[in-house]
Amino acid sequence: MSASYDVIVLGSGPGGYVAAIRCAQLGLNTAIVERENLGGICLNWGCIPTKALLRSAEILHYAQHAKDYGLKITGTIEADLEAVVKRSRGVAKQLNQGVTHLMKKNKITVHMGEGTLTGPTSLTVKGEKGEEKLTAKHIIVATGARARDLPFAPADGKRIWTYRTAMTPPEMPKKLLVIGSGAIGIEFASFYKDMGCDVTVVEMLDRIVPVEDHEVSAFLEKSLTKQGMTIMTGAGVEDIKVDAKGVKAKIKGKDGKVSEQEFSHCIVAIGIVPNTENIGVEKLADMDRSFIQIDPYGRTKSKGLWAIGDCTPGPWLAHKASHEGVTAAEAIARELGNKDVHPHPLNRDAIPGCTYCHPQIASVGLTEAKAKEAGYEVKVGNFPFIGNGKAIALGEAEGFTKTVFDAKTGELLGAHMVGAEVTEMIQGYTIGKTLETTEAELMQTVFPHPTISESMHESVLAAYGKALHI
Repeated sequence: MSASYDVIVLGSGPGGYVAAIRCAQLGLNTAIVERENLGGICLNWGCIPTKALLRSAEILHYAQHAKDYGLKITGTIEADLEAVVKRSRGVAKQLNQGVTHLMKKNKITVHMGEGTLTGPTSLTVKGEKGEEKLTAKHIIVATGARARDLPFAPADGKRIWTYRTAMTPPEMPKKLLVIGSGAIGIEFASFYKDMGCDVTVVEMLDRIVPVEDHEVSAFLEKSLTKQGMTIMTGAGVEDIKVDAKGVKAKIKGKDGKVSEQEFSHCIVAIGIVPNTENIGVEKLADMDRSFIQIDPYGRTKSKGLWAIGDCTPGPWLAHKASHEGVTAAEAIARELGNKDVHPHPLNRDAIPGCTYCHPQIASVGLTEAKAKEAGYEVKVGNFPFIGNGKAIALGEAEGFTKTVFDAKTGELLGAHMVGAEVTEMIQGYTIGKTLETTEAELMQTVFPHPTISESMHESVLAAYGKALHI
């Protein structure tokens, strides 16, 4: 069987399916190729189901602290892990069905199976229907990435887990080792801690969530430690032995001493590997550490071949992939003669990052250290949530908002937040970055009261010595 399209998208994650929808909206005959589940890792095994798990843990946390809010809950409060996981999988299934509906609504042809490029504008799909040969004027590679294994202790799904097993655990860990303190590692550490597990986090670098501002890292480490989590920075796992009882890990601390510690389970969260092997792309595109190299619109070196999302250089975030998908789709439409679309290149300096631990962290733009490294003279404002009425009323006075400005021009260089609901607030600063906002516009903006977002306004004021509530 063979078929021809204007555009074929290889992969249906948040980059791929969004690219396909935008292509279809622009009148292009579009197909999508997927080997497993529509929606990719994000909808099925990543962003969305993990947030469902974290929501359950959050509710449990509040129930256990009901007395702090003047409430009395009689009886035992405990987690039903099987029910928590079942709810999470139900959320994932609902969204998978939603993507299926969107494909039908936008008249996008779906080919289920393994896709392999045979040229920049052709591929084969091996699936239940046998082998299909497809061609297109343009192909977008959106194959995503997977968890990186420890070379000396690959995940076995029993004692050593990646995020996939951690989302559908065969049992509740009693004592958990989390290797890596990026967003995935810290989110699972936070989830299992709230669920009652003894958690230890090991990070090779000198601080947790190392891509964040140093003050955020320090605050989060102090908070997690206060919750009872063990944090080991400047440390590394040198060996792991697995038996029927659990895992024995040799951990080298920052002092250089190696200790052997026992855990029931281990989650490995040390980064990702792009899904670019065995798909025929290495002969068609420039590669760097298996990541496909692209221009700001998603083009590879081969005419007609594009790439987006986690199989390309970072940051490796679902919303970055979706944005790239729209950009590539509009650039393709323009190349095919639609002069009414005006694609814009991705601005990597205005991509927000969010980590949904407890407390949450969120950021956009340059950290204070990176801004100084880039040669900026900076003005920095920091406002603690303890000075915010809504945060106090919610019982969520732990956290702060930090803003970094160019002292010469007033340009907003970066914003960094830790505390309740900051993942919902960071978009305000992201819009400001996109609009090239200065401190003047932010100071003149009226923020609603009472809201935690008022801390954003106060942080800007603090950068210029005008804070009102500290």
